[in-house]
Amino acid sequence: MAFRDNTKVIHIGDRVIGGGNPILIQSMTNTRTEDVKATVEQIHRLEAAGCDIIRCTCPTEEAAKAIGEIKKQISIPLVADIHFDYKMAIAAMENGADKIRINPGNIGSKDRIAAVVSCAKERNIPIRVGVNSGSLEKDLVEKYHGVTAEGLVESALDKIGIIEDLGYDNMVVSIKSSNVMLCVKAHELLAKQCAYPLHVGITEAGTVYGGNIKSSVGLGIILNEGIGDTIRVSLSGDPVEEIKTAKMILRTLDIRKGGIEVIACPTCGRTRIDLIGLANQVETLVQNYDLDIKVAVMGCAVNGPGEAKEADIGIAGGDGEGLLIKHGEIIRKIPEDQLLAVLKEELDNYR
Repeated sequence: MAFRDNTKVIHIGDRVIGGGNPILIQSMTNTRTEDVKATVEQIHRLEAAGCDIIRCTCPTEEAAKAIGEIKKQISIPLVADIHFDYKMAIAAMENGADKIRINPGNIGSKDRIAAVVSCAKERNIPIRVGVNSGSLEKDLVEKYHGVTAEGLVESALDKIGIIEDLGYDNMVVSIKSSNVMLCVKAHELLAKQCAYPLHVGITEAGTVYGGNIKSSVGLGIILNEGIGDTIRVSLSGDPVEEIKTAKMILRTLDIRKGGIEVIACPTCGRTRIDLIGLANQVETLVQNYDLDIKVAVMGCAVNGPGEAKEADIGIAGGDGEGLLIKHGEIIRKIPEDQLLAVLKEELDNYR
């Protein structure tokens, strides 16, 4: 049985995680939270892409107040990200945050942590306890002779204990590292000792190219071991790309259904069309459809139909013309410049 089947059930706004509930996709805005218009516009793009939970930084009183205005205009739960100032955590909750993310070690004295927990308890707002390898306590670095999975887990369990001792157990836990295999090991260790839902991600993963690879490897291993209740793909780029990759990871692991999967051949000397450009256009096109099917984009009219037989719909290019394919069978020939339009028509009318 997956570890996630046995984690505590937690409500974040109108969403539910833990206890075997579906894994939810999270992202974070990169706008200034104080800029309500820009932040809402970005969240709407993320919602349309399939984001389930959004996180916004909350470093100032103005940002905390903006959360209330932002929440009026979005449809997904909002998590307030707090780094050091406990007053901002309280202000964010008072302005309607559905969850807060803190590292108790950064908040300061136990009195300050207690004030945050008291406010969360009063409103029944979940606290995400976050531990990051980049800010691991010096004593744990010394104890384990460096930043290790064991040190991360000990730090996380210590922070969990602080909040539990204050009489609160409405928590989500995250332990992150930019070192993929260290992160994997830490989650394997923590999942055996922690009953709270785990938010999983590879932090500071990098650019869209490098970050996608690191996140796919790390999240793929962790999720396939039955660990993780929410996920984020962290990329230095448009956060919408995080959602696309997260959805693909979940679909590839057969954890989540729905959404069109695009398969494309790697091209060869027989290719007579701009297959790479066409495949990218198709990948953008299919984002607008909620269909659980496979679409193939093939560069060869000779081998394309046979290679695309697992796809529900496919197009294959030739020399000036192409083919419409369904389950490996040729349906009709199409002028090359109409391939994308014909595919769109097929998707519009797919039953």
